[in-house]
Parts: sequence; structure tokens; C-alpha cells
Amino acid sequence: MSTVIVLVAKYAVFLIPLGALLAWWRASRQAKAAMIIAGVVALALAAIAINVSAAVWFDPRPFAVDGHPPLFAHAPDNGFPSDHTTLGVAIGATLFGWRRRLGASLVLVALTAGAARVAAHVHHVPDIIGGLVLGILCALGGVLVAKRSVVWMDSRRRASILSRARLRGEEH
Repeated sequence: MSTVIVLVAKYAVFLIPLGALLAWWRASRQAKAAMIIAGVVALALAAIAINVSAAVWFDPRPFAVDGHPPLFAHAPDNGFPSDHTTLGVAIGATLFGWRRRLGASLVLVALTAGAARVAAHVHHVPDIIGGLVLGILCALGGVLVAKRSVVWMDSRRRASILSRARLRGEEH
């Protein structure tokens, strides 16, 4: 059982960007642009949120507090928030803006990896909950920026088409 916990805790998060990449690949051209914008913004916000949160709240790793060894080697640094959970949820929740079922599934994978990291004794439950909340907030920021950017790009494209039509003497 401990082997499964270690595998999930260390490697399940790699399924998340893979799922997002597959969704992006199958998306329309306009959706691809919006997904890239949302993903970059969400991940940048997540990186900032992780660093700010870690500076505000220090939560030592469980094995550093109670002496029970973790199931895999890990530095005894600050455990809050869980980087794996924050980034995984940020990606999955961002994708939720376009592909709800897949996005929700990827968030579930991130939470499963977080739960495995608790079982592996490298995180406390609040580290995972903090990562969940931060990931969702960062994803919301990314999706909002992307949706506004796409609207802006569409309006610029329409304005360009209209100005070219006026130059040719056409009216729409």
C-alpha cells in the first residue's frame, strides 16, 4: 500500500499538465489562445501566491514535528501551501473554464495527489486545503484575464475588418 501512496504522491501531478495539453490540442484556435493566456496568468499567480502564503504562514512538515519518517525523502521545509496541490488545482480549475468534466477530473487528481502526500507524511491537511483554495483563486484570475483578452482581441479584429472595408468603400 505504501508503494501506491508514494507513486500517487510523487507522480500523479504529471497527469494534470498532460490532460491540459491534450485538451488544448483539441481546442479551436480561439480557445487555444484563451487557454494559453489563462494558463500563464493562473500559474504566475499561483507562484506568487505560494511564495506569499509560505512567508505568511509557516507549517513544518509532519515528519519534522512528530518524528514519524515520511514514506519518501523530503526536505524538512515549510509545508504550507502544498505546491503540488496549488499548481495542479490551478491548471485543472483553469481548464474547467473550457472543458468542465476534464477540468474537474484534473482537480480531483490534484486533490488525490494531495491526500497521498498527507498519507506519505509530508503534508498536513491544511497544506492541501490551502493549495486547493489558492489554486482555485489563481485559476479564476487567469480565466477572467483570458476571457477579457479574447473579447478585446475579437473587438480589435472586428475594428480592423471594418476599417479595411471602409477603405475599400464597402459598408457593413
